[in-house]
Amino acid sequence: MSYGFVTAAYIAASVLFILSLGGLSNQESAKRAVWFGIIGMAIAVITTVLGPGFNSSGFRMLFPAIIIGSIIGSVVALRVQMTGMPQLVAALHSFVGLAAVFIGINSDLHPPLNLTFVELVIHEVEIFLGVFIGAITFTGSIIAYGKLAGSIDGKALVIPGRHVLNIVMLIACIVLGGMYLNHAGTWTLIAMTLIAFIIGAHLVMAIGGADMPVVVSMLNSYSGWAAAATGFLLGNDLLIVTGALVGSSGAILSYIMCKAMNRNFISVILGGWGGTSGPAMEIDGEMVPTDPDNVANLLNEAGSVIIVPGYGMAVAQAQSSISEMTKRLRDKGKSVRFAIHPVAGRLPGHMNVLLAEAKVPYDIVLEMDEINDDFPETDVVMVIGSNDIVNPAAQDDPNSPIAGMPVLEVWKSKQVIVLKRGQGAGYSGVENPLFFKENTRMLYGDAKSSVDALLSKIS
Repeated sequence: MSYGFVTAAYIAASVLFILSLGGLSNQESAKRAVWFGIIGMAIAVITTVLGPGFNSSGFRMLFPAIIIGSIIGSVVALRVQMTGMPQLVAALHSFVGLAAVFIGINSDLHPPLNLTFVELVIHEVEIFLGVFIGAITFTGSIIAYGKLAGSIDGKALVIPGRHVLNIVMLIACIVLGGMYLNHAGTWTLIAMTLIAFIIGAHLVMAIGGADMPVVVSMLNSYSGWAAAATGFLLGNDLLIVTGALVGSSGAILSYIMCKAMNRNFISVILGGWGGTSGPAMEIDGEMVPTDPDNVANLLNEAGSVIIVPGYGMAVAQAQSSISEMTKRLRDKGKSVRFAIHPVAGRLPGHMNVLLAEAKVPYDIVLEMDEINDDFPETDVVMVIGSNDIVNPAAQDDPNSPIAGMPVLEVWKSKQVIVLKRGQGAGYSGVENPLFFKENTRMLYGDAKSSVDALLSKIS
């Protein structure tokens, strides 16, 4: 395969990746966008494997790895539930980071021959940056996986002097980088890698559960920059372009989400959020339970209904039942809409994907800014397994970990029904005064079972 053909194929793959990213901004074009990405990646892999400079012995080693990896990836993709998608994404980010570390160290142990002094310096800088970013991405993604999977506490781990510790570790990495460029030996690269592993883990451990969707998005950005650095290291133009696309889009998405949450972008990434600055406000009242009969009566009498889905809906896999309930209510002439917070669930767009999977019409799925002003005129709001995104403490309690975060103001409606497994706090561990308000009723139990019970009473 000639270099000209490889260049043309790389350009085609790059265009497909750009079209894929652009198409994901709209639910109706998302499926087509995914296929653009699949085709683009297939072109990239085939062209790289069959391109010039790749000998038959290398192919004999790579081909089994591709087959094994493809089988494992297919099995995981088929078996993972939508509830497990956030942690799966975090795990995949860790693979990209670890690959960057291995490639960088391998390139140091087996450097290209006949490099000029300037080329050698550039090469060593590429190695150092690729390994540094990859190491932070790897351990940060592992901790994010643990928090999302529930195996690590979602609360922020606040160590006294943590910012000073981060600065000291960063300075140590810079010093080791200088020593590495002065040919002090491979041990400086290994030492920097170990310190970067600690930095990545510490940064994510210091971030509270309420900010985890931003963390997942930012780790996506890190993995992209790690891939771009690896592309420079290997001299692969497509890897550079693809890494830059992923890195920049992840960073932009993280910034947009921080704006939507009234968070400072730098502060979130450095673990500056997640802890309280004082005692939280005391909550008056009690949680008042209800039952499917009462909720069904409210829905049958209501003229307007807004449904707020959250991670609890994903856990219960209740989206299909909710879609059927929506259809029945709309057939009775009622206005039914969905309110989606930018960080609902544990992954950007998590709720949109679930509702699209359940065939909920796109035109009744509205973003927070589009629907927040409509709650005072709404008869019934159903909150399906959400906590932080409907928490009035974000507006009322300056000491709350989510203080200042824009939320869906569901408490302004005439009646709020909260579907929840129990009385515990949400993923971030923040108590929710909404559950204690006079116009709120709690329908306890598995969300799917509760909605199925409602369906039997809504004709």
